[in-house]
Amino acid sequence: QVHVVESGGGLVQAGGSLRLSCAASGRTFSMCAMGWFRQAPGKEREFVARITGSGGVASYADSVKGRLTISRDNAKNTVYLQMNSLKPDDTAIYYCNVDCPIVNYWGQGTQVTVSS
Repeated sequence: QVHVVESGGGLVQAGGSLRLSCAASGRTFSMCAMGWFRQAPGKEREFVARITGSGGVASYADSVKGRLTISRDNAKNTVYLQMNSLKPDDTAIYYCNVDCPIVNYWGQGTQVTVSS
């Protein structure tokens, strides 16, 4: 059975930093892209960042470019999201997505709150 578990969320002041982690288990993920989405109160879930299975190519939403960095450690089946220069608009539940051929997996989410 596949498990996807996020961690690292919390409360931070504007301008601060957080590092989110997402650990996946239950199968081989080297062929799977991994990424992050977020959902703010009253809004739809939106794409944040994605990284290919090899870790060679990363893509970002325009709203986070230059502030958030995605990386992965395939030995640990873990993807990270380093979040710097955080803004109140970054407040949301952050969800990890594992995009494998044919099937997609989601974590339960971790709350990030940025105070002004």
